Amino acid sequence: MSDKKEKVVKKVKTDSKLQKIVDEVSTLSVMELSELVKALEDKLGVQAVAAAPVAAAPAGGDQATPAAEEKSEFDVILASAGSNKIAVIKAIREIKPDLGLKDAKDLADAAPKEILEGAKKEVADEAKEKLEAAGAQVELK
Repeated sequence: MSDKKEKVVKKVKTDSKLQKIVDEVSTLSVMELSELVKALEDKLGVQAVAAAPVAAAPAGGDQATPAAEEKSEFDVILASAGSNKIAVIKAIREIKPDLGLKDAKDLADAAPKEILEGAKKEVADEAKEKLEAAGAQVELK
């Protein structure tokens, strides 16, 4: 496979101006390359992002690939209690009625904190709606 890459690289033609830049960059250390990338990002107003790897096609060609399984269990995480902490504490107690007032307050104060673990999608969405209505910031994972 490396032979193919070498052939492709040899076929690419660059003008002399670009070839000078390529030759100069190839002599830089890793730290110098990192600084160069940062300088170019600043100068051009862009951000360098690594390309995502492309998944290989399955062998067999005509066979349909199975659909990706949808996640069925979620963790409800209180990212921030927000400014209306009392309403958030009440919402936490609605979601977890076994918690006392002090435990619900401690949970709200400890954000980011997991509220529910492995909850069904409907339960997680309902909990998220209640908490967000109370002013909290919530994440589903």
